[in-house]
Amino acid sequence: MNITMRKITLLALIALPSTAIAGLSSTVTATSDYTFNGVSQTGNNPALQASLDYAADDNWYVGTWASNFDYGSGDDTWLELDFYGGKFFQLTEAVSLDAGIGYYTYHGDSDSDEYQYPELYTKFGYASSLGQTELNFWYTWDYFGTDAGHYIMMAAHTFTLAEGHDIRLSVDRSTSLDEDKYDWDGDKSYNHFRAEYMTSWKGFNFNLAVEDTSMNWDTSDERVVVSVARTFDF
Repeated sequence: MNITMRKITLLALIALPSTAIAGLSSTVTATSDYTFNGVSQTGNNPALQASLDYAADDNWYVGTWASNFDYGSGDDTWLELDFYGGKFFQLTEAVSLDAGIGYYTYHGDSDSDEYQYPELYTKFGYASSLGQTELNFWYTWDYFGTDAGHYIMMAAHTFTLAEGHDIRLSVDRSTSLDEDKYDWDGDKSYNHFRAEYMTSWKGFNFNLAVEDTSMNWDTSDERVVVSVARTFDF
């Protein structure tokens, strides 16, 4: 079975940053395109997204995240609603680990529930005078409801240009473990490259990203993505 669009995690997406503190918070985001690993999840159109997260004093966290969604091909699925939970570990002064599980659900079409699936993730961080380096991994045994194993590996680095102005560079590879059930444009895997500029102003977080993939879909070609977000603490 070949499904030509997919989404996950969050983005990536899905664990609270190491700077999270205990309490309840919500983040609302407007973006020019909802992409995951370089593939648009909204048919190259804008998205409005929101999360609700709780972080405990001992670094456990749970949350939910929602976005409009466009599966295409006559499918009426229009909403993605994700749930996740995990724990952040500060292993040493420089090394951190974030581990958890996410569950992705889709709504709006009679077949939307067939796309639901769980995913495990681990995210390793290393802080140095050069910035924050990440090695991130995601794995599911039922990718997009196809019963296919699938994993993603990502390497990323974030550094500061000036106070309040950061650059993040990342490369990731998505791989299907069963091409008969799920493939990427006829192949078992593809690569994704992204560079982004991040800053904030008056409580709003701004992101300007350029990205591309090794696939030839019109939903995964080179693009510029602009987003603005605001986090509210309760």
